[in-house]
Amino acid sequence: MIVFLDFEASSLGKRGFPVEVGWIFEDGRTENHLIRPAPEWDEWSDEAEAIHGLSRERLAREGEPHDAVARRMVKVLADHDLYASAPSWDGQWLSRLLRAAGLPRHALRLRDTEEARRDAALTALRAAGLDPAAHDPLLAEVLEAVAREGRAANPAHRAVEDARREMDLWRGIPARVARALRAG
Repeated sequence: MIVFLDFEASSLGKRGFPVEVGWIFEDGRTENHLIRPAPEWDEWSDEAEAIHGLSRERLAREGEPHDAVARRMVKVLADHDLYASAPSWDGQWLSRLLRAAGLPRHALRLRDTEEARRDAALTALRAAGLDPAAHDPLLAEVLEAVAREGRAANPAHRAVEDARREMDLWRGIPARVARALRAG
């Protein structure tokens, strides 16, 4: 099953760490976890806090232990296709979370949301009885329109809401392909 995932972090610095993770399955189920930092995680950016609104105090008070979040992720996400809109950043925070919990850093692997979007558009073209290779311009047009819509949306900078936005964009691709075919 396809799952879109997003992290919020303490900073974009080299030693930044995950403070929140959220995901949504294609069937609509969601989970969101505030992450209590591991003892060795100390890099904090006031600018990042101003963006996501999660304070160190709130994480200490309401966050779940980092290792419990990592184990939960592996338990429920291991057999699914995981996508993130910023896989290099999200992958860094995922890796940091897994390693801090003593789990293999590749226990979960993220793929780029753009890959899921492309697959959805190709599937929609095939479902319409068309050879996707013969419709490269249409495919490019649809994918660029989806990317533009994604860039134009103001991210919530909260994990599950941002993951849900990615899921909604992905779900809308078949209808966008159908409209482009009718218009073309």
